[in-house]
Amino acid sequence: MSRKKWLTAHIDKEVAAQVAENHSLDPFTALILVSRGITEYEDVEEFFDSDFSFCDPYLITDMEEAVLRIETAIENKEKICVFGDYDADGVTATALMYSYLSSRGADVMYYIPDRVSEGYGMNKNAVTYLSEQGVKLIVTVDNGISAVEEIAYGNSLGIDTVVTDHHQVGAVLPDAVAVIDPHREDCNLHFKDWAGVGVAFKVVCALEKGDYGEILNRYADIIAVGTIADVVDLKDENRAIVKYGVAKINSNPCNGINALRQIAGVSERQLNAVGVTYSLAPRINAAGRIESATTALKLLLCDDLLKALDIGEQVDMCNRQRHMLEAEIMESAVKHIESNDRLKYSRVLVVCGEGWHHGVIGIVAARITEKYGKPTIVITFDGDEGTGSARSIGAFSVYDAIKSGEDLLTHFGGHTLAAGLGIKRENVGEFFNRVNNYANSLPDAVPELLLDCKLNPAYIDTALVESLENLEPYGAGNPQPVFGIFGVRLDSIKPVGEGKHLRLSFTKGNTQFVAMKFSTTILEFPFSEGDTVDLAVRIEKNEFRGEVKASVHLREIRFSGVDDETFFKSRALYEKYKRGEALNSHEARFLMPTREFLLGVYGLLKQYKKWPYDVETLTYRAKCPVERYCTMLISLDVLRELKLIYYENEQIVFDGDGKKADLSQSKILNELNKMKGGE
Repeated sequence: MSRKKWLTAHIDKEVAAQVAENHSLDPFTALILVSRGITEYEDVEEFFDSDFSFCDPYLITDMEEAVLRIETAIENKEKICVFGDYDADGVTATALMYSYLSSRGADVMYYIPDRVSEGYGMNKNAVTYLSEQGVKLIVTVDNGISAVEEIAYGNSLGIDTVVTDHHQVGAVLPDAVAVIDPHREDCNLHFKDWAGVGVAFKVVCALEKGDYGEILNRYADIIAVGTIADVVDLKDENRAIVKYGVAKINSNPCNGINALRQIAGVSERQLNAVGVTYSLAPRINAAGRIESATTALKLLLCDDLLKALDIGEQVDMCNRQRHMLEAEIMESAVKHIESNDRLKYSRVLVVCGEGWHHGVIGIVAARITEKYGKPTIVITFDGDEGTGSARSIGAFSVYDAIKSGEDLLTHFGGHTLAAGLGIKRENVGEFFNRVNNYANSLPDAVPELLLDCKLNPAYIDTALVESLENLEPYGAGNPQPVFGIFGVRLDSIKPVGEGKHLRLSFTKGNTQFVAMKFSTTILEFPFSEGDTVDLAVRIEKNEFRGEVKASVHLREIRFSGVDDETFFKSRALYEKYKRGEALNSHEARFLMPTREFLLGVYGLLKQYKKWPYDVETLTYRAKCPVERYCTMLISLDVLRELKLIYYENEQIVFDGDGKKADLSQSKILNELNKMKGGE
């Protein structure tokens, strides 16, 4: 996991106290609201509104035309096709629209394109096939806004189209009977940020004459899963949808979701939105990534629990296969990055492979971004044709970076934090230069961890858990709170769960508390008993045999008092050198280790023999100031160059016994010496 810059949200405590008083809220609940900018009276009331009023679906442009055409098709028994997409949002939107139209007695079928052979959205071959099946009306869900040519082709075959989509609108609207997309310029709504399934929900509600309660009662679980999976902000109507949906998931889910809960091993506990994110949504997504999204769709449409369990096992197998493919591609990609300094230390990582599975490269891009803390583009080649998926950090727009090389691409699209592209093999080198030249024109992008507030561990109790539950559901736009606990002593480290996790005991002042660090072994944990550290934690509800307790889950840990600005500035200087960029004399002088510094690092590594942890921890153990982190990195490069150390499975291994080394033979030191003026 990459090192992050910790930021604590600013909170006006007087405003928080006023919010708590005005709305009869727990003070801690009010504190979190204010940290997220929710301070206006109406906004606070809406956040907690248990009887949320959804907007009239007919306020959406073209809704009357859409409803009239669909109703006509139902009445005249025209064949309708719901044209969906292969991700969880598209699958749930297809399930919703197909189920509803079926319940109305429509002659309806569905079509979801194959991710690999067809790609996203409508295509002419699919339209031809649907024409041959006698389809007279296509209703798109989670796609269609960019299908200008395909819809025109459908018109030529006598097929009408109603578009329901939530993606950004291009320069030209498709020539459809109706285009339902809240992002149209002529659609004046106070809220527009539904997922694709959310837009389909609005259309179904319009068909049901505005009866939101009836549609939510039947389909809220499916709508919520798609909304959560598409990572849209859980605000306004999205928040209400997910509230209703999570309640239905826990009380009376459809057979498909019931089966998926059992297969995921979460049927015996109450799920919240975060639980849906990690247990249900990835499995639905996996079917479209690995096999066919229609498998997941059949699961959601299944009206028999035993059959649903069988289909759910197929979906779960896709998810296990996805994990396996992801691990294989990740291993290959990391090897490539680690063997190429120009790539590893570039501001935007562009890593390519042969025959990597299209359905997994987006996840791998996200994992590489998390590991290295940099915007990442992963490209897989089939012959000379490359398909890429990108992920980013902070405010760095990977879409704009990709756009800087748009003339080299066959296609591209996306937004600030995620994008996709197509590219010819011959253009990859120049594309790498373009995106990195773009990044070089901006300040360094570093990953950030936002802390909602500082927390005194003395206040960790069930009352705090209840305060946090008031803020559910959590997700995009309303993330689960993360708290900073600073200056605590690490008292004990105990492996649990067959050594896969750690149970850590801490003390701050007169308060002792325990935190869990999951998916970390004792060999991977660089901290020692007695260290003074800062913690970034989440507070979870732990219910066992009817007893509820507050459980502390460790998100991140660092040595106490580290200046993040200084750390990242030092790291940036080292990476500038590794990229081969020119240094001024001051930078070279600061970067270059003295003989004494090198001897100190040499002696420390000789003492440890093997160093299994990160270099920041080594810098701390060496009692080296954080601003000289860059000098520590250069020192390791020099010792490696002189064959006094080597790397094995990401461990630094001392290999200097009985060896003599002449520092004057170091190319690194000679180069830095020349840069600083040859002193």
